[in-house]
Parts: sequence; C-alpha cells; structure tokens
Amino acid sequence: MPETGVKKLRHEDILSVEEIAEIVHATAVCGVTKVRITGGEPLVRRGIIEICKKVAGTEGIQEVCLTTNGILLPQFVGELKSAGVDRLNISLDSLDRATYKEITRSDSLDDAIAGIHAALETGFDVIKINTVLIGGINDNEILDLLDMTRKYKVDVRFIELMPVGECANWASSRFYSAQSILQLAPELREAGTDGVSKLYILPGGRGSIGLISPISSHFCPTCNKIRITSVGKLKPCLHSSEEINLRGLHGAELEKTIRKAIYEKPRKHELDEGESSAAARNMNEIGG
Repeated sequence: MPETGVKKLRHEDILSVEEIAEIVHATAVCGVTKVRITGGEPLVRRGIIEICKKVAGTEGIQEVCLTTNGILLPQFVGELKSAGVDRLNISLDSLDRATYKEITRSDSLDDAIAGIHAALETGFDVIKINTVLIGGINDNEILDLLDMTRKYKVDVRFIELMPVGECANWASSRFYSAQSILQLAPELREAGTDGVSKLYILPGGRGSIGLISPISSHFCPTCNKIRITSVGKLKPCLHSSEEINLRGLHGAELEKTIRKAIYEKPRKHELDEGESSAAARNMNEIGG
C-alpha cells in the first residue's frame, strides 16, 4: 500500500449501486458469466451486500466472487453467503506479523486470519488465498503458506509481482518466479489448470496450489477478463492505459461499448518489456 495512504473519492464520483447493476446486466448480455467484486477493499463500500445481491441476481451471471483482505469477514461473511456470493478470494501476503505490517501498513494479521476461519466456518466451498511473491520479503514463507492447504480446506494462489504502482520502480531482486516454487517443493504434483492458474497439490493436501505467472510466462492468450473501476472506466487489459468510460451510457449504447471493448482486447501486455503502461495507477485503483 502507498505509505501516504489512498486518495479518497467523493461519493458522487463512484458508481452507484444502480449503475453497477446496470453495467453487470450489460456485460451478461455480452456473454460474461462470472463477476469478481474487488477493490481496494470491497467490504468498506457502503451498500456492498446490496451490490452482491444485485450481481448474483443478474440473469446470465453464474458465479460471484469477492476478493477481500479478510479483516472485516467475521462481520460480513454470513450476509455475503446469503447475498449469493459463491466464493471468496482472501489476500494474504505474509503469515509473519512484522512482514504483514510492512506490506499492508496495518497491524491486522490476527484479524485477517480470523476472517479466513470465519469463511471456513460459514461453509464457503471455495476459499482462495492470494499471495504476491516478493523476493527478500516473503519468499522465506512459501513452505508455510503451502502448508495451509494441508491444514485447511483452502486453495493457495502464488502470483508473480507486477511492476505496477508502488512496485513499478522496485529492484529486479524483488521479482520471484512462480515456477521457482516447484524447485522449492518438488513433492508438488500437477493437477490441471484453473483459468490462468497452473494447479498443483501437496501429498495429503485438502486444497490446491496455483501458480500465476504474468511475467515469466504470460497467460494473455487465455485471459478473458475485463475490469471496471469504481468510477466506471472499463479496462480491457489490466496493464494498458486504455480506459473506456461507461458512466452515463445505457441500454444498447452501453452494450455496444462493452462488446467493442471485448472484441478489441489487446493480444498481450507489455510487462515482459519491463513496464506497464498502467504503472501510474496503484492496483487498489484497478481491482488488484
């Protein structure tokens, strides 16, 4: 997180619940079947339960996922399940209190762990732990994070660090290849794929391990995602500076704009050339 905190927006600057519902309906008409509600932290958004209900109730939407840091899950997890959220992604980059505080700027590791337990106790069938690999910061915790799939019915996803926002000018030593985990834990066995994740399992594991490699082995040919920011900008690619305004569009015009953006989605990002054209933005602004 930025050391200075995040820039706050006025209520009128962000999409209303009704605007979100209208955009989700239009994307469903264009063929979208899965919606992931991210942030920033979505559980601090006023009306988040109503948003989840409207998204889950949209004709054509088959799955609703929410990505959270887990801190507020004990308070919201029951309502989220009742609202139609099918699965949870929980961001957890460290199990060490000092490292967690350094990364997140918050001494809330116990709350995040409590959130994971709350999700398990509420009966969510799919809970994914998302960990961004950072060389020299959390790479010494990989085996402990892998072991979570033995202790709990959770999946762990390791994601390569991307040069975006705060991380854009970090030293190359901060980059840790997801494939290096296979050398660190040779007992891992292949278990197929899940979207952009290559899946593995540990002997005795109750969940899977996913390796997501946007840098060392970009998955652009299989990426079928679009992102819509809180202010109503559609990003056909996370790492492109292109943003298409959806706010103020309705009906056929809204659907036409979304469909065109999907058809013209870039063939690949340019991260392997060393930078992202969206690097000026932080991930918390574009649904990281």
